[in-house]
Amino acid sequence: MADNNSVSGGESLHWQMTDRVTIVQLVVLIFLCINFLLTVTFFSKVYFYTTMRYILFAVTLLSDSLILIMSNILLILSYLHFTIQIGLCVIIYILLVLCTFITPVTLTAMTLERYVAICMPLRHGELCSTRITINCIVIIHSLSSLPCVIILSIFFASAPQSLYTQHTICSMGMFVFLQWQNNVKLAVYQFYFLILTITIIFSYGEIMKVAKAASGEDKKSTWKGLRTVVLHGFQLLLCLIQLWCPFIENAVLQINLKLFIDVRYFNYIMFNLAPRCLSPLIYGLRDDKFFDALKCNTSFGFHCVKNNVQISIV
Repeated sequence: MADNNSVSGGESLHWQMTDRVTIVQLVVLIFLCINFLLTVTFFSKVYFYTTMRYILFAVTLLSDSLILIMSNILLILSYLHFTIQIGLCVIIYILLVLCTFITPVTLTAMTLERYVAICMPLRHGELCSTRITINCIVIIHSLSSLPCVIILSIFFASAPQSLYTQHTICSMGMFVFLQWQNNVKLAVYQFYFLILTITIIFSYGEIMKVAKAASGEDKKSTWKGLRTVVLHGFQLLLCLIQLWCPFIENAVLQINLKLFIDVRYFNYIMFNLAPRCLSPLIYGLRDDKFFDALKCNTSFGFHCVKNNVQISIV
């Protein structure tokens, strides 16, 4: 009887995992299609790829798309119990960690762009030019690569040479051997969390002051910018909570395997997939110019004439 219950429980868990993996495939496919449409729209007009906020938006789209693809591949490999060489896993880890930090750092840069546009409108053209944007992207990628360099340096210093040729199921937790390594990793994540959160709060407070003092059309535009900052803040919060997920999952794993699987699935949906669907909402739907261009691309040209007139007036 005990064996039958064990087999039944194992089969139930297997079918539950199959359903979850299938749902993730559908969600990832939908988001990748949306991101593809938004990327095509971005390159459809010169105004978009010469304006700072849209360029940074495109950076988040590419970063989010890469995270969706890479994390989904790891999910499928883990589900199939497929092992790969640890050297290849290191490469995947580098890409994932880099993109994981690119999104929140870029969101913070986008918030600062809104701060400059609303609080320093006379200097917006100077501080948010195309040249400054390129420099900003270089800084974003440099800052995003630092955690990866620190974590991998610790890993390379402590891992034996024979480890790189071994085959295993690729997991982000495999790069931490000792507790002090885990502490260093957590300290780096918390430092980024603190700095980015302070930047968001500062921008929100300054824009709030301008919003209260503004009037008429300026007030309407300012409050719209304030709502954008709030959405950035919420999206940033979800992205930063994702940085804490490995530590929560490791603690849960010590308690119960089934609970660990449930928590890991919830974290993946809530803090990995969900933040990636907010970018299309913030700039794909709420931004009038971008939404007009998006309708033009998705309506086979039926709305292009009208929207082009609207865009030229603005």
